[in-house]
Amino acid sequence: MTPYLYNYLFIGIFLVIALIFPLLPLVLAKFVAPRKPGAIKNATYECGIEATGDAWIQFRSQYYLYALLFVVFDVETVFIYPWAVAYRQLGLFAFVEMLIFVAILAVGLLYAWRKGVLEWK
Repeated sequence: MTPYLYNYLFIGIFLVIALIFPLLPLVLAKFVAPRKPGAIKNATYECGIEATGDAWIQFRSQYYLYALLFVVFDVETVFIYPWAVAYRQLGLFAFVEMLIFVAILAVGLLYAWRKGVLEWK
C-alpha cells in the first residue's frame, strides 16, 4: 500500500466510525427499549398540557414573509461582518462590491415596504 492510499485509509476508517457511532445507539434502543404502548402514552401533548383542537391550523402568510425578511437580513449580516473585519486589506473594489450588495438588499426592502408586506393587518 502506497503512503498516498494509506492516508485515504484513515479517512475511510473515520467515515465508517462516523456512521456507526450515531447509528449504534439507535439500533440498540430498538432492541433493548421496552414497548408498552397505551392510550395515555400515545396521546399527543404540548409542553405537558393536553392538546385541544385541530393540529392542522392555517397561519397567516405574513408570518412567513417576516421570517423570510429576517433570513435575508441575517444572511446580509453574515456577509457584512467578515467584510468589515478585513476592510482595510480589501481595497476600493471590495467597498464598491459591498455597496452594490447592500443596494440590492435595500431595493428589496423598499419593494417589500411599498407593497405593504411589513404592515400588520
